[in-house]
Amino acid sequence: MAAVPPGIRMLVSFDRDQWYRALTFILTFLLYTSFHLSRKPISIVKSELHKNCSSVSEIATLASSSGSPQPPPQSHHTDMDCSWKPFDKKNYRQLLGAMDYSFLCAYAVGMYLSGIIGERLPIRLYLTVGMLSSGLFTCLFGLGYVYNIHSMGFYVCVQVANGLVQTTGWPSVVTCISNWFGKGRRGLVMGLWNSHTSVGNILGSLIAGYWVSSNWGMSFIVPGIIIAVMGVVCFFFLIEHPNDLKSMYAQNTSPGKRVPTKSWNGVNGHTEVYHQYKDNQTQAYCYYEDSVQNRKSYDTELLLPSDSVCVPAQTVVVVKRESEPSAISFMGALRIPGVIEFSLCLLFAKLVSYTFLFWLPLYITKTAHLDAKKAGDLSTLFDVGGIVGGILAGVISDKLGKRATTCAVMLLLAAPTLYGFSMISEFGFGPTIGMLLVCGGLVNGPYSLITTAVSADLGTHKSLKGNARALSTVTAIIDGTGSIGAALGPLLAGLLSAGGWDRVFYMLMTADFLALLCLLRLVTKELTSSKSPPISAVELKEL
Repeated sequence: MAAVPPGIRMLVSFDRDQWYRALTFILTFLLYTSFHLSRKPISIVKSELHKNCSSVSEIATLASSSGSPQPPPQSHHTDMDCSWKPFDKKNYRQLLGAMDYSFLCAYAVGMYLSGIIGERLPIRLYLTVGMLSSGLFTCLFGLGYVYNIHSMGFYVCVQVANGLVQTTGWPSVVTCISNWFGKGRRGLVMGLWNSHTSVGNILGSLIAGYWVSSNWGMSFIVPGIIIAVMGVVCFFFLIEHPNDLKSMYAQNTSPGKRVPTKSWNGVNGHTEVYHQYKDNQTQAYCYYEDSVQNRKSYDTELLLPSDSVCVPAQTVVVVKRESEPSAISFMGALRIPGVIEFSLCLLFAKLVSYTFLFWLPLYITKTAHLDAKKAGDLSTLFDVGGIVGGILAGVISDKLGKRATTCAVMLLLAAPTLYGFSMISEFGFGPTIGMLLVCGGLVNGPYSLITTAVSADLGTHKSLKGNARALSTVTAIIDGTGSIGAALGPLLAGLLSAGGWDRVFYMLMTADFLALLCLLRLVTKELTSSKSPPISAVELKEL
């Protein structure tokens, strides 16, 4: 007999629960990858909505002076200039910033409500509806190109609606992944899992960059279709909690199926299994019937009298179901130690991260004089660094048992690195690539750690006494507060960039220092603690 291949031996070594855990990890990873994939195109398309018209004029001048009979290529959507109305005006930066702000402000407001609603609805259905709606509104933005729409109100309304429905994503996937994975090595697991943010940004940049110069509408339509398809996949395959599987297998257990057991001798000539009820006392007589053909099916439910009666026994599977815990209130979630500090820290950390998310391609276009596609491709290096930074933050915080200290150190290093990036980015591709990777790791490391492992730790804090239903609300509060910073960052970048990009980087460095200040109390408590917790450093006692 041939030996079993090692790959097959490895596959069969995993039990059923491990396979379902792996399925949940991969599925939720792909689901939220599609969320970020659909958010990224706007940053790539910005440089196409407002082009450098001077370069177009130079091409036209050269063509006319050389006597070339062929006119320079022009889009059929343009009239007198090279930009897309209404972004052809001098205040285009403010208009683009307002469009970002409309999405992120709606996202921040909706996030506070999303966690509360998500705890009271089935996660699978809630997430499916949100993804289908997000796909619709993302495609609508791209249809503005197809139908030649130049109304600023149209694009703002689409952004607001998309921001609201996208809030269904984060609390749902964090709650689901936390239900399947305990606190053991949570930083590493969450760090690997949270790389979906950067993977989605990279894929979104590549997809949007492929069509940005020829048909920027497809830069939105294709990601919109992808997230809608993933919403259908979510509906058919997402398992919210391991207990759902127990209930499913209990329901699928058929009374007619015989489980192999030891043989029992019949009593009084009977060939079936009976329970005898007499004087409110039960005595079981078990029989094993060798012939399945003689087995009878009893579907009638009997009301047993006080007299002795024999009833054909059925296989009964008892599933212990604990009482459903009540959802935590908003103020109750705020009273969990560490929630306010980490929420405020994330406000400033996410301000920095989302400013890069929405403005980095345009910054590269203006400073390095690259076209929209090349700038979008180069900006993906920031997200590559973010993947490494998120994983490192999780591993280090697991090893040290100090979440706040890990975030604080990375924030402290990020501020001077941002200043270095603003200086070095003018000296060619080599230094720019290196600084993009380093900045991505230091900026997205704390952001990744707080939104995943820290949120899961606080959502299962010991003060909740095992009430897992608080996880969605706690996650929504932390990410919702961070989303306020995410809304302010791109808006301020649009206003400050008119006076020079240096002002934008000073704003980002200031935000990093403020994020660090928000964690000082927790860092002090962690460092002065005589004994650190083995896994989570956020299980803090009340002061």
